[in-house]
Amino acid sequence: MNYYYSKNGQSPCPTDATSLGRLIQGGELGVNDLLWREGWEEWRALAQVEEFAQFLQGSRPATPPPLPGRTSDASGPGATGTQTRTFGGIEFVWCPPGTFVMGTPGDKDEEIPRQITLTRGFWIGKYPVTQGQWLRVMGSNPSEFRSAGSDAPVENVSWDDAQIFCSLVSRAEGIQCRLPTEAEWEYACRAGSTGRPYCFDSPYPGDLVDYAWYSKNSGESTHSVGQKKPNAWGLHDMHGNVWEWCADWYDKYTKGPATDPMGPRSGTYRVYRGGGWFNLAEICRSAYRLRYYPDSRSFNLGFRVAVSPTT
Repeated sequence: MNYYYSKNGQSPCPTDATSLGRLIQGGELGVNDLLWREGWEEWRALAQVEEFAQFLQGSRPATPPPLPGRTSDASGPGATGTQTRTFGGIEFVWCPPGTFVMGTPGDKDEEIPRQITLTRGFWIGKYPVTQGQWLRVMGSNPSEFRSAGSDAPVENVSWDDAQIFCSLVSRAEGIQCRLPTEAEWEYACRAGSTGRPYCFDSPYPGDLVDYAWYSKNSGESTHSVGQKKPNAWGLHDMHGNVWEWCADWYDKYTKGPATDPMGPRSGTYRVYRGGGWFNLAEICRSAYRLRYYPDSRSFNLGFRVAVSPTT
């Protein structure tokens, strides 16, 4: 099969599939460069060509899997060596594979602790999706707290709305943008902490004021992301500011350990996590979970995005 590619609008160059794959792997061709193949009626962007996406998926290194963009070390307490990527205007933090205890002992039986193993690492947004990021992708701003500014988290969005956002970002940027699973969210929130109600080592709810906007300090509004301390992996606003949608349908936890849990296959409600600007510290715990209809919106409900590895 003969191919032709055009880099940055330059004259077409003939190639074959193997050579084309090497060009892509070597970074010489990007997702917006054009490709034409015998039998096609029109040129296509590489990001639109499924077979080459699969080719790359099976041939890239695994630790950490690549995500185009800037690499840096996150700052903040305990964030030594945290790897980040900025892509599509969203900064991501790498969460490595690992095992942790999900849930905490408490009155709600859905929080009964169980051991979770995540066999695949993932990228997750350093911050909740902001009003400015939403506006650039979706063309409008549904937020109640627009006066909080473009760097405040977007809210008043449903689970269904978040899916549309993820789909548009994936299509435009050539990445697999999605909501994190509930297990991924809590794993990222805890950032290696165990046996504590929050992402930090102190068991005292009063110390949450350094990490979150909640009922004690929010002034009944959202605030720009990143103003509070990050957790040990460099993630901000995992507690408070806005609740965050997760990918899973809601149900009570099953007993016993689990590997790469995805939640139930169907349901009535979707899970959301983290607490919001008007919640008490107790509600902002790492393990606390609530549910809502996927088409429902609220002025305290937003989300952050994740990206699957390309291996």
